Order: sequence, then structure tokens, then C-alpha cells
Amino acid sequence: MNDCPFCRILESKKERVIEEGKLVFVIFSNPRLMKGHLLVIPKRHVEKPSCLNAQERKELFDTLLSYQDKILSQFSSGCDIRQNCRPFQKQSDLKVNHVHFHLQPRELFDELYEKVQKFETNIFHKVDKIENNVSKIFSNT
Repeated sequence: MNDCPFCRILESKKERVIEEGKLVFVIFSNPRLMKGHLLVIPKRHVEKPSCLNAQERKELFDTLLSYQDKILSQFSSGCDIRQNCRPFQKQSDLKVNHVHFHLQPRELFDELYEKVQKFETNIFHKVDKIENNVSKIFSNT
């Protein structure tokens, strides 16, 4: 994919790669939300996690959990693992059309919490009766 920044890293900018496995690689997120913000990325260009094959999923999740353990033992007391699927957004510096997972070191009352997440409590809602019956909602999938 010529317009994919992650595919280009593997082609020419390997100095950004922290670790390269057979099927995935790890880099620092640039731009980042906090120090130590990592991305775990499959080498094969796919846009959704469901497009990954079993071997890719295994290596990706093994790598995610290994780096989460490293973050928790050496860098911070918490770590978020996040993946976004937003086909409605155009590719940009903040959104890449190549599936990737974020590892974000976290601390109580860190900058992300203070600027954004402390306001989230006002937008959460209790599950209603329809949503509570998950089997009916997802039975056609």
C-alpha cells in the first residue's frame, strides 16, 4: 500500500522498529498521547482485526501482552490496550487505514485523565432492557 505509513516503515524506515517478529512489529506512536505510547502492528496490510489470520492474531496478542507486562513492570502502574475501527474517518496523521493496537502507559490522574477522561462519566449510560438481551441484538451476525 503506497499511501500506508505503516507499510512504508517496513519498506524503508526500519530504524523506527523497536521489535520485529515474523508477522508483527512494534513502534513508538508518532504522534503520541504520552511517553511510552507504543503501537503493535501486523506486517500484512489489513484494516480490521477480523481480517487477521490465526497466526497473525496469536503473534499480535502475544506481543501486546508481552509489552504490556514490560510497561507495567518498568514504566508505569497502568496500561491501556486500545484498537479503533473507524472506516468513516479519512486517513491522516491521527488515523491510519492499517489495523494497529495502542499500548498506553497510564497513571492515576495522568494528563489524559485530566484533559479528557474525567469528563467521560457524564456520557456513560446504564444498559437498557433491549441492550441487556445481547443474544437478540447479535443473533443475526
